[in-house]
Amino acid sequence: MTTVNRPGAPDGHVCGIDTAMEVIGGKWKVLILWALHEHPHRRFGELRRLLPGVTEKVLASHLREMEADGIVRRVSYDEVPPRVEYFSAIGARSRPSGMRWEFSPAW
Repeated sequence: MTTVNRPGAPDGHVCGIDTAMEVIGGKWKVLILWALHEHPHRRFGELRRLLPGVTEKVLASHLREMEADGIVRRVSYDEVPPRVEYFSAIGARSRPSGMRWEFSPAW
């Protein structure tokens, strides 16, 4: 998915939130990151089962985009049958050690 940059800045981004929303915006990308955070080594089929409603085409496309953006890492093992795993590339280095991501709604 190509996001049209907003006018107002040379690169089209007004602030860091614009950039972040361009990278992780959309219905499935945040859920993919959540699944990779909960269990760091996920195969494509595991991700598809964890995200009911996502099509293979959309999941593959989002994983490729997130890999290109550097927030997901893809590791292909030279095995028979072929095995590919996805890892979150933002995990430990983006938060203090021992800190867990928690979601607690305000309502």
